[in-house]
Amino acid sequence: MSQEEEMIIDTSKMSEGKRDALEIAEAAREKTWDKPSFASQLFMGLFQPKMVTPFPTQSQEEREIGDAMVTEVSDYLVKNLDAEEVDATRTIPAEVITGLSEMGIFAMKISKEYGGLGLSQVNYNRVMMAISSYCGSTAVLVSAHQSIGVPQPLKQFGTKEQKEKFLPRFREGKLSAFALTEPNVGSDPAQMSTEAVLTEDGSHFIINGRKLWCTNGPIADIIVVMAQTPPKMVRGREIKQITAFIVEKSMPGITVEHRCDFMGIRGIQNGLMRFDNVKVPAENIILGEGKGLKLALSTLNFGRLTLPAACTGMAKACLNICRRWGNERVQWGAAIGKHEAGAEKLAHISSHTFAMEAVTNLTSHWADMGDRDIRIEAAMAKMFCSEVAWDIIDETMQFRGGRGYERASSLKERGETPFPVERMLRDCRINRIIEGTTEIMQLFLAREAMDPHLKVAADLLKKHTPIGKKVTSGIKLAGFYSTWYPTQWINSSLWHNHGDMDKLAKHYSYIETNSHKLARTIFHYMGLYQDRLERKQLILASLVNIGTELFAMSATCSYAIQKIKDEPELDQTPKYLADVFCLASRRRIEAEFERLDDNDDAKNLKLAKSVLKGDVSWLEDGVIHTP
Repeated sequence: MSQEEEMIIDTSKMSEGKRDALEIAEAAREKTWDKPSFASQLFMGLFQPKMVTPFPTQSQEEREIGDAMVTEVSDYLVKNLDAEEVDATRTIPAEVITGLSEMGIFAMKISKEYGGLGLSQVNYNRVMMAISSYCGSTAVLVSAHQSIGVPQPLKQFGTKEQKEKFLPRFREGKLSAFALTEPNVGSDPAQMSTEAVLTEDGSHFIINGRKLWCTNGPIADIIVVMAQTPPKMVRGREIKQITAFIVEKSMPGITVEHRCDFMGIRGIQNGLMRFDNVKVPAENIILGEGKGLKLALSTLNFGRLTLPAACTGMAKACLNICRRWGNERVQWGAAIGKHEAGAEKLAHISSHTFAMEAVTNLTSHWADMGDRDIRIEAAMAKMFCSEVAWDIIDETMQFRGGRGYERASSLKERGETPFPVERMLRDCRINRIIEGTTEIMQLFLAREAMDPHLKVAADLLKKHTPIGKKVTSGIKLAGFYSTWYPTQWINSSLWHNHGDMDKLAKHYSYIETNSHKLARTIFHYMGLYQDRLERKQLILASLVNIGTELFAMSATCSYAIQKIKDEPELDQTPKYLADVFCLASRRRIEAEFERLDDNDDAKNLKLAKSVLKGDVSWLEDGVIHTP
């Protein structure tokens, strides 16, 4: 089937640029759901608790491997790395990178067959959680190298020859990077300008272009580079092709034009890189010509599993800081953690940290199990944990007051405990942006949530579908929705009690009921706006946020029950944490449902257009503007 024939979204009314972007993105998507997806079914009104309960756990052997690795890397960093110095000097010492390499940190996810440690996703994330709690820059160095760098694409799609050639090098200390973004191209791959042209003898490609924000790029030895290869003709139209290449830094023509300097994670090596006539062997293509974006999206799925672990590590560090400070700091005759305002912050931080850990652990286990399609859950985990982590670090700074705003080095110099809240806040902010901004995650999730409906209604939505085909599609549509739609109102949620969840059963009942409400709400808005719904980004965001909260509630309740089974000495604390989180989550869900019908979206859009036209530029008077 051709790329055009596979499109289920009507592109006839779109501009050429938008159509090109959509076609490239759609071609890179996984079209089928060969494996079950818990969250995908939530969007269709089907809550399947057996997919999350019992909560998956590590074997004793796996747990011990993870324990040992976390202890080893934690002890090493505390003894050998000053995270504040890294932040101040923008440098992770070379000897520390060497020490981590000798420990096998840069080969954690590489199989033992190629000299790596062969860690599971769960244990890898446990290590990343520990590193992130201590030094954000070091965590990004490690994660960019093997969560999205060369090891992950090769592990998924590399040929035997490619794996044998490159993977052993990472156990020897070589570093990798991933080059996709360009100075004028962010989330729109159709605008990519980096090109790869085949040589006359067909043995090599010549790459020319520039790549921006290439994390590890300035110090990487091996890089995955995305470039446009010659387009393919489909029904008389050129379809752009994006291809992934393994590029070695030693190849002539690669220069680092600029090392970027950021608000946080200041020790990372991230730069603007130029590729001038870089000659790359044709056998260095990963997955196949024209399949680069598909590779990138699949790689990011696994990268998105690491970021939640990093966010959870920071949240756990914040919880530790707030617990200690909440007991130590006394105001008006009582510890601040016992005042109502302070207690509310402690409850929020602890319950939401528990939820983050649940979401992170669940998605990590599912990745190891390999029997689920987790593209939606990985994106949800990334979005949820990055948003909650930012909220937690902000609350932690407020809880610490002026000491939260003061640098840890300054606190240390005057004899106070050097809690690095200020640095953590700067480091944490990037998580809502990298590997897909929250807004991009919402659009991605909305597309996947609507996919079952689009497949059923595609021919009716397309403008130029022949009338006969529309009639056939209409009959198919009526057959599906005549059964599906009524069950979104009258269903088993009316009598399910989820008794095995004990005191958390009420939340499972809420999830089940509201999955049906979410499903029919999506259906209503698709009927109301039809092909215009994809432009209603704020409506889509609310629908996606509801689904994400329902997923987080599911994970958190199941995790609490399992935690008590595994560690009975914890008594009922996990259930209480889950209960407090779910109550807060339910309020957010109700608010999102409410804003769907009660919002100022139209007025805001009108005002924004006025701002862009310059109608309110007078409001900018009286200040000093950037030249």
